[in-house]
Amino acid sequence: MLFSALFRRNISSQSDSGLIDLINKSNRNAEGEIFKRYSALVMGLCLKYMKNQMVAEDMTMEIFENLPEKIRRSDIKNFKNWLFSVARNSCLMELRKKKKDTAEIDQALLCVTDHSEEVLQDSLLKEEGLSELEAKMELLKPDQKQALTYFYLENKSYDQTSELMGVPTKSVKSLIQNGKRNLKLKLENNE
Repeated sequence: MLFSALFRRNISSQSDSGLIDLINKSNRNAEGEIFKRYSALVMGLCLKYMKNQMVAEDMTMEIFENLPEKIRRSDIKNFKNWLFSVARNSCLMELRKKKKDTAEIDQALLCVTDHSEEVLQDSLLKEEGLSELEAKMELLKPDQKQALTYFYLENKSYDQTSELMGVPTKSVKSLIQNGKRNLKLKLENNE
């Protein structure tokens, strides 16, 4: 019993690379520690992509069930970034499997590609991340906000957005691009 308690303390003080070495030796306690450290991050990412809590929970469990085998097959330099990529790719594959609209995949990719990885990971760990995003959207110019809303939230095409806003398609593309950039800056600068 004493040995078990000491071993658990020893596991929790291990670095990620130490845990990876233990997982490569089939240590179940190390797998549990990785789950404990990163399940909230993976769940937040899955929820952002899948937009359904039950599906996100299932995806999170599936990712962690397959993790030991993926760890054994990979040369991992930075575990957190690697895990982030594994989770993101799993979500995108699931979306493709379900033959979701490509606009939904594009929207999910927007969340990843338009934010630095640290900003995205931090926002995933905060419950107020979505409300913060909505608040920052309110600070955008009205035409940029409207273009982003039509294109990403309502899944309208460039042409449909152009028609709804009464502006040329080139203007819509410019509004979306400038809106994304301004939104990213506002989130990063925490205006």
